[in-house]
Amino acid sequence: MASLYDFTLPNIDGTETALQSYTGHVLLIVNVASKCGLTPQYAQLEALHQQYKDKGLRILGFPANNFGAQEPGTEAQIKEFCSLTYGVTFDMFSKISVKGEDIHPLYAYLTGLPAPLGGEIEWNFGKFLVGKDGKVIARFSAKTKPDDPTVVAAIEAAL
Repeated sequence: MASLYDFTLPNIDGTETALQSYTGHVLLIVNVASKCGLTPQYAQLEALHQQYKDKGLRILGFPANNFGAQEPGTEAQIKEFCSLTYGVTFDMFSKISVKGEDIHPLYAYLTGLPAPLGGEIEWNFGKFLVGKDGKVIARFSAKTKPDDPTVVAAIEAAL
């Protein structure tokens, strides 16, 4: 794959979604989990979504069960949890693997980028910021909250 836009993945409802459909938008790609100490970041991600969606930000959540089996549910269970607990309305995708032998090709692409953008996913809620041209422009660790000033400034600059 030569570009982020070359990937097509099922969303949380099972509908195939071409990432090419996000051309011209700023993306925040996040591997998420429902039973993690960082799960409250869903609320901050949704707040970012509400604040910047009309300016062109799209948040893409990718549930992953790679860390401490903290995303054991089905897509339906994950969707219900996110909706009822955090009011999530940003785009959620089907559960994938973000590391290891069964890593999804999207995450193989992201983690295969040159440093400091690439490198193995360390935990749930790692974040990749993608510019309007589909190129990754920043990466934030799982511990960096979505409403951290450095994240917000990078999003605003990209918009």
